[in-house]
Amino acid sequence: MYSRILLGLGEPMYHYCLGNIHNCEVRVLSEKKETAAAWFRELRDCIRDEFVAIEKEFDHNFRSGFAVESWEREGGGGGEMSLMYGTVFEKIGVNISTVHGVFSEDFASKIPGALESGGNFWASGISLVAHMSSPLVPAVHMNTRMIVTDKYWFGGGADLTPMYYNEEDAKTFHAEFKETCDRHDSKYYNEFSKWADEYFYVKHRNEPRGIGGIFYDYLRTDDWEKDFAFTKDVGKCFLSVYPKIVRRNMHLSYTNEQRQFQLLKRGRYVEFNLLYDRGTEFGLKTGGNVKAILMSLPPVVEWRDF
Repeated sequence: MYSRILLGLGEPMYHYCLGNIHNCEVRVLSEKKETAAAWFRELRDCIRDEFVAIEKEFDHNFRSGFAVESWEREGGGGGEMSLMYGTVFEKIGVNISTVHGVFSEDFASKIPGALESGGNFWASGISLVAHMSSPLVPAVHMNTRMIVTDKYWFGGGADLTPMYYNEEDAKTFHAEFKETCDRHDSKYYNEFSKWADEYFYVKHRNEPRGIGGIFYDYLRTDDWEKDFAFTKDVGKCFLSVYPKIVRRNMHLSYTNEQRQFQLLKRGRYVEFNLLYDRGTEFGLKTGGNVKAILMSLPPVVEWRDF
């Protein structure tokens, strides 16, 4: 199960700069798109396998799994939404999508290279949000993506949202992502962790959504293989670190008061995702599947001052 992700898809056999797609062969760009989309699907499969394994470790009688719903986008492309309601994972959604089409004129003005491409775009990625049954197991978000207009770039990241701060979990999460970043560029972690702190912030509440992680966007060094390798490693790092944190905490007992606090904290998560999340905006602005876009919302939530 885990060996599949370590093997990956192999290294591409082409070595072209994709700075401006008008100067590149269409075939090469098509191969790169296919390679990226295939990786996101492979990562999705590995994540689902690992999370089902956790459910079975916690409850040997667990017989359920992910329900998969395919969807097509009017205008081009589609995706798959995988949802599981378990004992450890109260709700976990893992989406993959590959879509293409034309941005609206207004939205195209906000996207690099979209005006130059006449609004034409292609995008593929994976997005995951897990809301846990126990308030002592942190919620998590992870996504990575490749987008092509007149340019290409990668984006993504992962962040942890504990209901109660756990120093060991925080150190583990950040240390593993720092190690991943450092393997590619010594500047990445400081830059991307700072970006995460700024991005995952509930502005109208003047408070962070969680304890951060990494966040990056518009990653394009003019070395596609290098950028793609980093994006792959972000997914591999997530698959390594988050299950450790879940297994460390999933058997801890908790009180009704802690559960109630979890529901209130989830309200902040909802507010962020509906008001500030780039993925939510991108999906809605490009005619994505609304059910898949909103799969990030928790199954149970409350709003009260706390």
